Amino acid sequence: MQQPTRAALFALLSLAALHAAVAARARQNSEAQALANPIRKVVTMLQGMQKKVTEEGETERKLYEKFMCYCKSGGSDLQASISAAETKAPAVSSDIEASEGKLTQTKEGLKQAQVDRSAAKDAMKEATALREKEAAAFAAEKADYEANIGAIKSAVAALEKGMAGSFLQTETAQVLRQIVIKASMLETDRQELVSFLSGSAGSSYVPQSGEITGILKEMGDTMSKGLAEATATEKAAIKTYEELIAAKTKETAALTASIESKTTQIGELGVQIVNMKSDLSDTQASLAEDTKFLAELKGSCDTKTAEWEERSKTRADELVALAETIKVLNDDDALELFKKTLPSTSASFVQVASSMSAERSRALGSLRRALGAARPRDRASLDFIVLALSGKKAMSKGGFDKVIKMIDGMVEALKKEQADDEHKKEYCAKQLDTSDDKKKALERAVSDEETAIEAAKDGLTTLTSEIAALEAGIAELDKSVAEATEQRKEEHTEFQELMASDSAAKELLIFAKNRLNKFYNPKLYVPPPKRELSREDRIVVNMGGTAPPTPAPGGIAGTGVTVLAQVSSKAQLRKDAAAPPPETWGAYAKKSQETTGVIAMMDLLIKDLDKEMTEAETEEQNAQAEYEVLMKDSAEKRTSDSKSLTDKGAAKAGVEEDLEEHKASKRAAGTELMATLKYISSLHAECDWLLQYFDVRKEARAGEVESLKQAKAVLNGADYSLLQTRQ
Repeated sequence: MQQPTRAALFALLSLAALHAAVAARARQNSEAQALANPIRKVVTMLQGMQKKVTEEGETERKLYEKFMCYCKSGGSDLQASISAAETKAPAVSSDIEASEGKLTQTKEGLKQAQVDRSAAKDAMKEATALREKEAAAFAAEKADYEANIGAIKSAVAALEKGMAGSFLQTETAQVLRQIVIKASMLETDRQELVSFLSGSAGSSYVPQSGEITGILKEMGDTMSKGLAEATATEKAAIKTYEELIAAKTKETAALTASIESKTTQIGELGVQIVNMKSDLSDTQASLAEDTKFLAELKGSCDTKTAEWEERSKTRADELVALAETIKVLNDDDALELFKKTLPSTSASFVQVASSMSAERSRALGSLRRALGAARPRDRASLDFIVLALSGKKAMSKGGFDKVIKMIDGMVEALKKEQADDEHKKEYCAKQLDTSDDKKKALERAVSDEETAIEAAKDGLTTLTSEIAALEAGIAELDKSVAEATEQRKEEHTEFQELMASDSAAKELLIFAKNRLNKFYNPKLYVPPPKRELSREDRIVVNMGGTAPPTPAPGGIAGTGVTVLAQVSSKAQLRKDAAAPPPETWGAYAKKSQETTGVIAMMDLLIKDLDKEMTEAETEEQNAQAEYEVLMKDSAEKRTSDSKSLTDKGAAKAGVEEDLEEHKASKRAAGTELMATLKYISSLHAECDWLLQYFDVRKEARAGEVESLKQAKAVLNGADYSLLQTRQ
């Protein structure tokens, strides 16, 4: 089984070797032909260059044509955009000026309304304060009048009952005495009353009681009259105050409504002005940008055209040069000449062998460079190689001193390495701890930013849906308003058509009724107004002529003349008939009774038409009022929704800005986190081995130092001369 397998394997290997030999021989033949005629290769290369230049030219031509198409279409679009912006900017500026003027007027009106309302409120406050003072004064005056009148009535009652003595002992008598002293009266009457009230008259008072009673009653009547006058004055003041308050309240309400309306109007105008200014700014910026871009595009297109012309000329020159070169090199005489002059075999190169001494010098240089860059633990073997090369010098006198010095140097180097390891260990621990804290902080920052981003996205989704809902609501509201307007127009058109048809029907019924009255009730007939004669007709009439007949009115049925003319025409057609006329009717009898019923029916129809027209007018007025209320409410709702839409748009822009800031913060934190993780990884790569083997290295280094110290001690105590003799 193994021998056939080995035979097959050998056959396959032989076949592969044969193919390899054939391929090698083909390559050798090709190379030989190229070497035999090298100019053919040059021509082939030139032809390849010619083809490549032609293909590049075709490619660049297509690109140039595409660019020129872009120049034309882009320039046309930009020019159209610039023209539109140049037309729009002045119109928007004019609208802004008009709106700003209206806003200024509205603000002035608002300011004046606020001043007027404040003045009205101040007037109400002043009137209220004055009314309160007047009311307090009236209450005090009324109390004085009532107290005085009561005291006088008590005195009169006491005198009439003969109880003057007991009355004079009361407090009322003392009050009455003060009243008498202050009252405006005759001095004699005052003296009598004071004498009575003082009790100085004693028992002689009785004959004079009638006179005292009369004086007191007269005082009471005077005070009652004064109280009535004060009460009437108070009522008049109250009425005046109430009228003033009502008028000022109405004025304040009207001013408040005006202030609210103007405030709303100012807000709407402000929003409109801001939007128009933003639109103007965007339009101007777009105009400037489009103008600049159009100029740049034109310059770029001109430059590209010039470049294309230059490149086309250069390429044409290049193709001419290539063609002429190929023509020269491909000529039969030239090929024969090149065949004779150019070598047909490849040139040999001199191989320079390096000498053994140069190799040895390079090896020695490499060895010394390795010795200078080697780590401390690798220097021992290199030092032994160098020592082997110069062993006789080491055995000369004083050779151990150099070795001892080297030992001291190695000890110091080991101590320094240990100190470096300790510093490195401290550094690694500190950096790993700090980096780990920083990594955790950055991970928290990234997590916080991700949470903020999700919250912002949720907010954007909510705002987007709310904006879409508002836009849909506004669109639906506009659609409803348009439908309501269209419906109102249709209803108004129907109303006008109904009124026109009913009016025409009413006029037609009146005309028919009047026409019946002309025949059946001439007294009720109303003749049509006289026709206004023309200037020519008046001249004819004044000269004794006859005015031309009044033309028959048109319209529905006219006056019946046309129908009668048709009947007359038919009668004339029948006039030629040979047969005699048949028997017809007797004496004519007017249908007066039937006419009465017909006219009554016409009157009823006219009343129905009047009723229908009145109801239609009422319904039209109600529908128009409802439509105006709908338009007002719709305008207020649209204004409110538009403001909400603007606010939510601004809020959305703010959230989008916050979202971008959070994304930027996340990217920055993520970048810093990646750098920190990379730094931590580098720390682990740098420090893990040191931290893991620190104690082992420390122990090994201590043992090495101890061994060196022992070797130094041995060398310091050795006898070099004995050692040399022994050797």
